Amino acid sequence: MSSSLVRLSATLGFLAAALLTVSSAHAQGGMPVRIGVIGPFSGPSSDFGNPMLHGVQLAVDEINAVGGYLGRPLELVIKDDQGNPDAGLKASQEVANTPGVIATIGFCNTGVAAKSLEVFQNGQMPLIIPCATGTPLTAKFPAPQSYIFRTSARDAIQAPFVVDDLVKRGWTKVAIFADTTGYGEAGLKDVEAALAAKQLKPVFVARFGLGIKDLTKEMSAAKEAGANVIFSYTVGPENAVIANSKRDIKWDVPQVGAWTLSFPFFIDGAKAAADGALMAQTFIAEPSNERRAAFLSAYNRKFKQKIAVPMAAAQSYDTTYLLTYALLGIRDGKFNGPAIKAALENISRVYYGVASTYDKPFSVDDKDAITPNMLVMGKVKGGAITFAYPEDARRNLVVQRKK
Repeated sequence: MSSSLVRLSATLGFLAAALLTVSSAHAQGGMPVRIGVIGPFSGPSSDFGNPMLHGVQLAVDEINAVGGYLGRPLELVIKDDQGNPDAGLKASQEVANTPGVIATIGFCNTGVAAKSLEVFQNGQMPLIIPCATGTPLTAKFPAPQSYIFRTSARDAIQAPFVVDDLVKRGWTKVAIFADTTGYGEAGLKDVEAALAAKQLKPVFVARFGLGIKDLTKEMSAAKEAGANVIFSYTVGPENAVIANSKRDIKWDVPQVGAWTLSFPFFIDGAKAAADGALMAQTFIAEPSNERRAAFLSAYNRKFKQKIAVPMAAAQSYDTTYLLTYALLGIRDGKFNGPAIKAALENISRVYYGVASTYDKPFSVDDKDAITPNMLVMGKVKGGAITFAYPEDARRNLVVQRKK
């Protein structure tokens, strides 16, 4: 067996053994176990919505190949939120009202997720967020009562991680460009808080709505304010507008930000102006160990394409396995919201995932699976994302655990 299949074989071997043990004690027949999936599969956020969906689909195919849950296949109920909060709310209500749906994996956009949280909380249906990073999402409800879980890196850890890097590089005169969505609003607050922790303040702040095509006026004002770095908090197309506006006024300062700077709408939209941009990452699509090599190989075989946003695919793939591991802790097959919530909070087996090694990823008091030690700094180079630091590439040979 090739080394690239070691991780996948070990994981599926565990699942097959667990399913055989449980099913011999309690056979359930072939009724599918339904899981909701909500994300922007069309529209301006589809560049990371579709990789999110593909990650879930790949994991489900692998899990069903070894028996699903007690011989019951996992079945996806897929809804497109179009990156629109109202569409997301409608999709959430439809999923919540679909017979047999026991939990939902969903949301790439913070503002879209925020409008739908109460559907899941009030309905006692666990929601696991694999992509949206807005800090308030897992803070809206008291943790012990919350049905909202997350496997993406919240902005409250991404922003300090990037600010630490800026200070190390001597880039302390920060101009922030943040959109007016829920994502941009929450991200701006997190960046300002991270700067304040270093006794710094932004020298300039620009706010703008989605769809803006030119920011040269704001960019000129940031230059006049003495900024030596641009910290952007928005999605792909607008990140490209920021980079292109900086180019248009012939101002050569670095652009940094959260994970959205790894999106194709930024890299393809800004082209050469995107080169050198730095961003926080949980997963970079390089086969640095057997787990990641197996995942990248399986994704390529199934979808016959390069992963547009590797983090989105890897995190949703891991999320699907974590949910399955939790379900295997419910031996009687009686899936109700409180039981699944408790199972997620008490996953007993370590899952050796792609973005992380998940050892007790959730608890009654903590619904976020990702901690700062799991982050690395990515860099745009030649139209792709690679490691900003050689030491991160070496450290990435070992998948980090939660601290």
